[in-house]
Amino acid sequence: MISKKSLLQPLAVAALLCFAGASQAALTVYTSQASFLAAVASPGVDTYTGFSITGTTPSPLNRTAGPYAYTAAVSTTSFFGAGTTGNPWLSTNTATDSITFNAFGGGARAIGGNFFGSNVAGLFQAGNVTLVATDSLGATSTQTITGATVTSFLGFVSNGTMTSLVLSSVQPSPTTFLWPTADNLTLAVPEPGTYALMLAGLGAVGFLARRRRG
Repeated sequence: MISKKSLLQPLAVAALLCFAGASQAALTVYTSQASFLAAVASPGVDTYTGFSITGTTPSPLNRTAGPYAYTAAVSTTSFFGAGTTGNPWLSTNTATDSITFNAFGGGARAIGGNFFGSNVAGLFQAGNVTLVATDSLGATSTQTITGATVTSFLGFVSNGTMTSLVLSSVQPSPTTFLWPTADNLTLAVPEPGTYALMLAGLGAVGFLARRRRG
């Protein structure tokens, strides 16, 4: 005779396997810097201090954010700093280029920063920017910041390690251009609680499997 228990156990296992799979391959998105920092540990920040705003800088760049090394690359041309000498921003020489952040060191599992647009003079310009984050587990998240400002923040936390983050700007019109711009790039690892949730899901799957064998 088939009991309710025998019917429910496979359903419970399937549900928990789905949960475990989601835990293993997912990117959590944060639109608040405070929330992002509360979810991570050991953050390192690259403020781009000293970055040239008066000329081009060859791509790719090897940079560090605290203890984390990373590479930044422009899709076709070179970098051209924006902002001011006292507070420079990372930007491109060509508005339609994208910036790819990758080759993260130190086991970085989280990335965030201020992402917005600038004009041909390197000054802030309101507009929309898009970010595509990818991690080592194959998870991808595409986010657009509408009406981005210099304080607009976006962060991603992975259960794996971060593979890349691509920043591009949405061009306002065929004759008006917006340059993708970044500041305060932050790399980190998740707080231990993130792993605890994932392990709890996997542990529950193992518990049900043992009960089923019994």
